[in-house]
Amino acid sequence: MRNSSKKEKLYAVIGLGRFGFALAKRLAESGKDLIVIDKSETVINDAVAFTDNAYLMADLSKENLRNVGIQNCDTVIIGIGGNLAVSILTSMIVLQLGVPHVIAKALTEEQGSVLEKIGAEVIYPEREMGIRLANRLLAPRVMEYIALNDDISITEISIPESAQEMTVQEMNVRQRYGLNIIALKRGEEVTVNITPQTVLRAPDILAVVGRHDQVNRFENDLQNWKTKKA
Repeated sequence: MRNSSKKEKLYAVIGLGRFGFALAKRLAESGKDLIVIDKSETVINDAVAFTDNAYLMADLSKENLRNVGIQNCDTVIIGIGGNLAVSILTSMIVLQLGVPHVIAKALTEEQGSVLEKIGAEVIYPEREMGIRLANRLLAPRVMEYIALNDDISITEISIPESAQEMTVQEMNVRQRYGLNIIALKRGEEVTVNITPQTVLRAPDILAVVGRHDQVNRFENDLQNWKTKKA
């Protein structure tokens, strides 16, 4: 499966629903070594377009997973969220095979709790997508949102025309909102070399880190920045 002299990480995705298929395809497009497994022949036929290591497998037994080289993987993502028993059993088998990093999709807190107890990292794609969509609807200037924990997030916020030509010092987000600017995106260019004299232009995107309530207050003020400056 993998040349022992090769240092590239090997990934596997088990369960190619919409989440698993999109994830696997993106990894393959990035040039990553990849194993994919699903019980649907149609899905596997689609997957061979981006990886040679696509396996049709209805029985996710330890023997079958070992035969396709799962034990050689550095990270295995288990995208089986709908069947709790299969998700938990597959996660346990993959961990028993010695895979150091197992990520399992969960649909509910109860499912996630069990998966965490057996040693898997748990993700909630549907919940996270719902939160992102809600944030976009509630905060139109928010372009992207990454929760670091329950209180802190990294948020990308677009600069409006009303804040055109302001400097970072004039905007003063650290003192006004307790936020730290960590990056500035202008077109296709991204820089982390931001000074108080950096001039902001619409539609620049600022990446800021801070508490959710601080980010929300900053975003709300940007909606009426002319009024605020006046």
